[in-house]
Amino acid sequence: MTTSAPSSVGSSVELEIGGMTCASCAMRIEKKLNKLEGVVATVNYATEKAKVTVPDGYDPALLIAEVEKTGYSAALPAPKTKRTEDGANGDDEDPELRSLRNRLIGSVVLTVPVIAMAMIPALQFTYWQWASLALAAPVIVWAAWPFHKAAWTNLRHGAATMDTLISMGTSAAFLWSLYALFFGTAGTPGMTHPFEFALAPSDGAANIYLEVGAGVTMFILAGRYFEKRSKKQAGAALRALLELGAKEVAVLRGGVETKIPVEDLQVGDEFIVRPGEKIATDGIVVSGTSAVDASMLTGEAVPVEVAEGDSVTGATTNVGGRLVVRATRIGSDTQLAQMAQLVEDAQTGKAEVQRLADRISGVFVPIVIVIAVVALGGWLGAGFPVTAAFTAAVAVLVIACPCALGLATPTALLVGTGRGAQMGVLIKGPEVLESTRKIDTVVLDKTGTVTTGRMTLVDVFVEDGTDRAELLRLAGALEDASEHPIAQAIAKGATQEVGALPTPEDFANIEGKGVQGVVDGHAVLVGRDSLLAEWSQKLSRELASTKARAEGEGKTVVAVGWDGQARGILVVADTVKPSSAEAIAQFKAIGLTPILLTGDNEAVARRIAAEVGIEEVIAEVLPKDKVDVVTRLQREGKTVAMIGDGVNDAPALAQADLGLAMGTGADVAIEASDITLVRGDLRSAVDAIRLSRKTLGTIKTNLFWAFAYNVAAIPVAALGMLNPMLAGAAMALSSVFVVGNSLRLRGFQSIAKP
Repeated sequence: MTTSAPSSVGSSVELEIGGMTCASCAMRIEKKLNKLEGVVATVNYATEKAKVTVPDGYDPALLIAEVEKTGYSAALPAPKTKRTEDGANGDDEDPELRSLRNRLIGSVVLTVPVIAMAMIPALQFTYWQWASLALAAPVIVWAAWPFHKAAWTNLRHGAATMDTLISMGTSAAFLWSLYALFFGTAGTPGMTHPFEFALAPSDGAANIYLEVGAGVTMFILAGRYFEKRSKKQAGAALRALLELGAKEVAVLRGGVETKIPVEDLQVGDEFIVRPGEKIATDGIVVSGTSAVDASMLTGEAVPVEVAEGDSVTGATTNVGGRLVVRATRIGSDTQLAQMAQLVEDAQTGKAEVQRLADRISGVFVPIVIVIAVVALGGWLGAGFPVTAAFTAAVAVLVIACPCALGLATPTALLVGTGRGAQMGVLIKGPEVLESTRKIDTVVLDKTGTVTTGRMTLVDVFVEDGTDRAELLRLAGALEDASEHPIAQAIAKGATQEVGALPTPEDFANIEGKGVQGVVDGHAVLVGRDSLLAEWSQKLSRELASTKARAEGEGKTVVAVGWDGQARGILVVADTVKPSSAEAIAQFKAIGLTPILLTGDNEAVARRIAAEVGIEEVIAEVLPKDKVDVVTRLQREGKTVAMIGDGVNDAPALAQADLGLAMGTGADVAIEASDITLVRGDLRSAVDAIRLSRKTLGTIKTNLFWAFAYNVAAIPVAALGMLNPMLAGAAMALSSVFVVGNSLRLRGFQSIAKP
């Protein structure tokens, strides 16, 4: 056995592909690119991108030229900053989407009266057929132009897709109607539409099928528009991630503070970060001490204390004192940029979506065309007039027009996603549904997903002779004057238990240790036990043991003392959401294995896992490690759903077979995911998977009906037993069935309680 991969392969090129209308288009481009020597390509229809591995020094222009030979457009992506600016206006500004929307609106306005006149004899006034022509012509020619253009492009390259059949069917119905109006008897004043079940052996020139051509165009355009609108969200995760960082930075040059754009920052520059500001880029603290909130990047609920010599990461937030930082990495070298690249790589590397309708159409479309030609030849060979033979062929094309196929996916998706939105579940597109079929493992982030993601006062321990309420009142009053998240958790807990807190005097923040001040005449200290020790206030052996035990469980402990004596400790921790344990039980009930994946330490992770009923725990992982864990599980044959809420989860959400983001979390995680859980209730993740599977099942039923209808009806039409008018009506009925079947999803019931 020999391998075809050349040893020189080493560069990766990304192309943005235009003009794809179905998954078969992506397959054709991929096949064409892979025929080039030394090239390995993956084309993703969902993201409209091609990821190509080429030999070093390979000219990307050759790849673009090869794609264009296939009938599609290709271009190297614009710089990320430019793409961010261009994408700021949202999807509605996309020219292709705007064009589809305009064509859809126009076709709806013009087609509805055409269908009404054709189907309701009472509306057929003296010259109704000419009014139908005036209304239907713009729809079939202008609104359906994307289908005609794609069909012609595919024809020139020897291929046939669903666009081919749509174009042929609508064009045949239109051209035959023109013939019947101008050269047959259909244009006679006072003509009414006969409704015969079988094709009479006559010239067939008394019927028009304008409602068929216009109706098919309107329905298919609706499906394409809603599909395109969801697909255009593919780049939003990357834009959100790139916009997370600071836009300006206060840099020190020559001892003078100057505001500059963050893009102008150089390695070695020293810049100032004040409390509440984002750190502009990765660097080393030169002076100052503070607490840095890295939860957006690491998922950690507790801010990290930093001092001179410590490393800090760009896009994290300074929540304490003033810092001076020396830049060590900028631009694409920063951790934020590397995470953005991880998201992009994971999205591009997703398995190509293979829609059932597109796969079958590769065989279905040519067969229908052959049957129409055979029917035409057969009728001519049997001695029937040319017009009658052509009418039979038109009946075949009309009955085979994939109206129901075009509706099968978008109607079920629209109803399913609408019902999901009512339950707080946002499903982003049909690709998501495919991912839910074989999910057997669900990986859960801890902070903000299983837990609340907020620090909460969970325990209070006092020394003998100390009143609990007094300790809470004095410590809470002092902490209420601090902006630190732990201090705020203590103040909130104290307020809930003892009520209004007094105002402290002489408040002072002791960097890295705690706070001190005077409350109701008492000199109060709150912070590390080392702070109390400096004032000769030591915890008793029993309380010190309790403190060590709590810290061993991953909780944060704050010591409290006043008037020269240690009085007690306050225990703060990230608490489990009330619904998490029930959600884990429900995951197990539907056959999923839950795994807790977190950047927190092992002790904290094990405690949380035991509390909610998770057996497998993977702790102390970095953002990149999360992607590696998901990839490893996939290599082991597992189909993985990932649930998270932080920026650090975004790459893993994109890499997983199914990504679910808590709506209470970071925008980047939401954008990188396939499903968003608006309420932040973990139980709604169970609903999301159940609803996705139910919606996918409905789509499959719709597709089966559409194809079964074609298989049964095409021979009837070819044998002349089906009038094209009846074929159009049957096609409409198949569409009604598909829509009705999809509407059943409105009755889907949620397990989760609001």
